[in-house]
Formats: sequence, C-alpha cells, structure tokens
Amino acid sequence: MEKQNKKAWLYLLPALLFLGAFMVYPLIDVFIYSFEEGYNSAAQTYHGIGFYNYSYVLRDPYFLQALKNTFILVIITVPVSTVLALLISLGLSSITALRKLFQTIYFLPYVTNTLAVGLVFMILFKKTPYSDGLINLLLNLCGMSSIDFIDGSYAAKMFVLCLYTIWIVLPFKILILTSALLSVKQDYYSAARIDGTSRRRIFFRITLPMISPMLFYLVITGFIGAFKAYSDAVALFGTNLNAAEMNTIVGYIYDMLYGDSGGYPSYASAAAILLFFIVLTVTCINLLVSKKHVHYE
Repeated sequence: MEKQNKKAWLYLLPALLFLGAFMVYPLIDVFIYSFEEGYNSAAQTYHGIGFYNYSYVLRDPYFLQALKNTFILVIITVPVSTVLALLISLGLSSITALRKLFQTIYFLPYVTNTLAVGLVFMILFKKTPYSDGLINLLLNLCGMSSIDFIDGSYAAKMFVLCLYTIWIVLPFKILILTSALLSVKQDYYSAARIDGTSRRRIFFRITLPMISPMLFYLVITGFIGAFKAYSDAVALFGTNLNAAEMNTIVGYIYDMLYGDSGGYPSYASAAAILLFFIVLTVTCINLLVSKKHVHYE
C-alpha cells in the first residue's frame, strides 16, 4: 500500500509543481504585496506594512464604481443566461431533425473572437453623426426615439454590456445543458407518462433533478467568469473604462498595474485579494445551497 501511495504522489508531482509555481506562489506573493505600503516596483522597496492599501482601494471611487458594475453584471447575466440556455436546450433536445445544425449555429459565438463580437455589437448599438445604428433604426420603426447605448446614460450602457455578456456565455451553457438533457435515461420519462404525469411535473420532478449537477456547475463557473469580466467592457467601450463609468474589478486591477494611472502594484494586489475573497464567498454560498438542491446519481 505504501509503495502504491508513493507511486500515486509521483504521478501527481508534475501537476502539483505546476499549481504551486503558477497558482499558489503568485497568490501568496500578491497577498504579501497587498500589505506593503508605498511599494516601489523599480527599487523593490516599501516603507511600511499595514492595511492602508485596502483602505485606499475601498475608498477609491473608481473601485467602488467597478465593484457596482461587476455585481450588476453578475446578478443579471448569470441567472438570465442560465435560464435562456436551459430553455433553448430543452427545445434542441426535443427535436431530432437538424439538431446538430442548430447546435453548431448556437455554438458559433463561443468560438468567435470576443473583441470581434464586441465590435459588431458596438456598430449595432452606437450612434454616430452619420447613422443611429441598426438597433435604433428598429426602435424608430416601432415608434420609439433613438438611444445612445454606447456613449449615453449609464442604464443604456449597462444594458448593452449585460446583453453582450449573455450572448458570449450562452453557447457554452447550451452545449453543456443539451448534453445533460440527452443523457437523462428515457426510462424515467416512460414510467412518468404511463402514470399520466403532466409535462410540468416531469420537468420539475425528473428533468431538473437529473441535470442539477450540470446546472450547478454552470452557475458556479458563471459567477466566477462574470466576476472576472473585463474584455467584454473593453470590446464595447474602449480601454478608458473609468471615463465611461463601465470599469470592472479586473479592469481596475489592470489600470492600477499598467493603465495611464498605473504603477501601483500594492493597490492592484489589494483589489485582487478583495476580488478573491468575494469570489470565494459566493462560491461557498453556492456550495452550501447545492447540498439541498443538487442531486447526484
């Protein structure tokens, strides 16, 4: 038994070294940086250790704006995209003809470059001196006035950002849920139909419990992905997200490191640690909820 344990650890050693070098060590390093006050990256010096970096970040209006944007993005896009993916997957699983064609069509946005899709969205929604954009043209046809979605009000810009994020994450969720629905044993459905069970009851009593592990996986990864959003906002509003009031926490961290006001790794580290604990807290809450609502065979 001891020999087998050594062999198992030997097989795990490459993965452990990789995780240690590229995940554990950077996390510890960032944690240390977050407490070093007045850190100078050029001279590799600092003048004290304390909580000033966290205090500065939590009082910084740019960070608070990024925090607000990120939470709105998470609260809206994760449930909406999951529900939409489930509805579309139910439709795809109920058809046999051209199913693979529809799956391919729905999956195309996932393999398309994020910035390219963002550019298309910007063209569709942006008002210019020459055109109000296709979306505004459709609104005008419905008797509504044009809206500046890219450079206008905060609500309009957040609407476009949420819509774009949902569009980007939807294909992967559809693929996973369609596979999960097709893997449910048909014997359960046959037995339910023999008993005269309604479709609604079949969905809530059989389908949802059977695919709940996949739903839980998508919710967890959806929350983590939404909290790490940055390229979505850049694709729509450019790199100066603070001016557009559409920055995210990851964008704030990047700005503190490399942006026009960058060069502050200690502030960036403090913001990164705050993001880490936010994601960790949300994940733990989801894990606690899953114990009651996720059913494993």
